[in-house]
Amino acid sequence: MDSLTQIVLGIAGAEVCAGKKLQNRGFVYGAILGTVPDLDVIVAKFLDPLDGIMIHRGMSHSLLFHLFLAPIFGWSIQRIEKQRISFKSATLMAFWCLFTHPLLDMCTTWGTQVLWPLPYRYSLNCIFVIDPLYTVPFLIFLIMVWRTKNNDLRAKYVRRGLYISTGYMLLALSIKSYALYKFEKALENQNISYNEIMVKPTPFNLILWNANVATKEGYFLGDYSLFDTQPIHFTLYPKNYGLEASLKENTDFQKLKIISEGWFIVNQINEKIYFNDLRFGILNDDPKAPQFVFSYQFIQSPEGLKATEVPKYKGDAKALLKRMYIRLQGN
Repeated sequence: MDSLTQIVLGIAGAEVCAGKKLQNRGFVYGAILGTVPDLDVIVAKFLDPLDGIMIHRGMSHSLLFHLFLAPIFGWSIQRIEKQRISFKSATLMAFWCLFTHPLLDMCTTWGTQVLWPLPYRYSLNCIFVIDPLYTVPFLIFLIMVWRTKNNDLRAKYVRRGLYISTGYMLLALSIKSYALYKFEKALENQNISYNEIMVKPTPFNLILWNANVATKEGYFLGDYSLFDTQPIHFTLYPKNYGLEASLKENTDFQKLKIISEGWFIVNQINEKIYFNDLRFGILNDDPKAPQFVFSYQFIQSPEGLKATEVPKYKGDAKALLKRMYIRLQGN
């Protein structure tokens, strides 16, 4: 999730665990601890760009790492606060401020390697990485917590914030399940057999959903709005096994396969070869020359063929959001 949401969740964790002891000082610890897992982006700046992407939401988001860090932060907080909080309470607060971060990230499309060093990433694909309807109500209740010193009122406000945010997440999971049912039914009606399906929300809402459908020939991409009245339309993007074979020995290609978790196609446009990550959607709907949100061009360099991310422009986002707004109103 975005930094503001993680800060809000970190503050809520600190308030639940130590609000009575630390009052508003807990906001500082919660805000800091809530963003600690994302410090992997700083490490990534010193690495090859693809290596940096591969470590994101890896070790720094893992249960094992947070169990290691929590006593260290707990000891530091207890030393600063002295008699206000015990080492045990400070450690518990630190752990939950840290670990709620990857738990929330697991709800997004990118996923989280929460059981590192195991290589698997876990993702519920039920909420976009930025969702104001999740963050803003939570933030309002925390502002109310900040403005009062009454412990009973503080506990009441933070509980309400947690109830509303958790309820919204359960709603997201429920709507995703319904959207999955609609996609599966549409595939059955259209006699499309498939190996795997991924359903995910579009930016900033729970109304319009995308599906990636893996088949032997390629990937069917489709979308569904809760306001749709017509059958779901799927567009096939074929796999290019020949191009994939030509990149088989390329190190960057192998890294991108891991990053995309297998949800990719390789295509060639104007003699340029592209690797397209399918998980984050498409900027246009032209099957002959598709432009994906995350795309990498293979460019010849002194080190050989290297993958370079295709830059995105403000106009791309504006056009995408406009098309998405029209589409979510129904087909």
